[in-house]
Amino acid sequence: MPTMTPKTVALGGTLAAGMLLGGLAQAETMLRTVGNFSGNKLHVEEVERPFFNELDARDDLAVVYNPMDAIGVEAADALRLIRSGAFDVMSVQIGMASRDEPFFEGIDLAGVAADLDAQREAVNAVREAFDARLQERFNAKLMTLWPFGPQMMFCNGDIDGVADLEGKKVRVFTPSMSRLVQGLGATPVTLQFSEVYLALQRGVADCGVTAPSAGNNGKWPEVTDTFVPLPLAYSVQGHFMNLDTWNRFSEAQQRELTEAFARLEDQMWELAYDVNDDAIACNTGQDSCASHEAYDMALVEIDPDSRQLVEAITSEAVLPVWAETCSRQYPNCIQDWNATVGEAAGLTIQ
Repeated sequence: MPTMTPKTVALGGTLAAGMLLGGLAQAETMLRTVGNFSGNKLHVEEVERPFFNELDARDDLAVVYNPMDAIGVEAADALRLIRSGAFDVMSVQIGMASRDEPFFEGIDLAGVAADLDAQREAVNAVREAFDARLQERFNAKLMTLWPFGPQMMFCNGDIDGVADLEGKKVRVFTPSMSRLVQGLGATPVTLQFSEVYLALQRGVADCGVTAPSAGNNGKWPEVTDTFVPLPLAYSVQGHFMNLDTWNRFSEAQQRELTEAFARLEDQMWELAYDVNDDAIACNTGQDSCASHEAYDMALVEIDPDSRQLVEAITSEAVLPVWAETCSRQYPNCIQDWNATVGEAAGLTIQ
């Protein structure tokens, strides 16, 4: 995969969107758009905002864009807000919104994917089933699916390995991540990203889980001292469009918007692959640090037994509980998951 800087990625995406939509001459359609958390600066300022600004420049679109926290939107409410038509396009943290549809959390269950390549296979496998369920339940169209990157822990206190997490209060943001953290002997604390800095500073949480780059941009190393590079999940996100809004577009507009959003998705995957290794280096004061703010957190060494422990907890505690919860709301849940994410991951829920 070629390496691209965030600015190059963003510029390429916005130009592509302009070229794709340049020929449209339909009546102007308003897109009230909610973006990601403003603290995720690379995603918001380098990619998402330029993309929607370029769409706004088209004759057939008028885009009003705001980051989620700037207008007081709670991430957990996203599915209901997009269904109601309160907004036309939303950036959705799927795990946080999955309380309204547990099937969606199946795209990124804690402990299932060992790395980003495995997570991408899972995303591609479940995309069609995800979109069908999203349209049926929430009157919304799937536009993008992408991850922030490996979700790792920023902690305070003496931690030499996974066993030292026992008794720690760990910020999580999905139900399956809560169960995995409990399996590690810690206490899960559910918080939005924007709430975590103060929670870590004040001791409400001992550790916070997020991608290395997101934590660096959110300045979490200012209030933590130990970095635990054990991937728990990948924080899969999506951009969803209200289905009524989508259906107002002509077939040509829908085709070109689909292609434009596919390029936005590619940009976000590029960020997930490219920026997190550098962020780890910068968080932990390594000489190779290049593109993030440098800190001096202690780096915990993760041995193979830790990954095996995560896999065991996933099989014994995460998958069965999720399957039971999901099946109560969606009878085909296990069947669909086994045929998509499960097949890609080499796992089967009985």
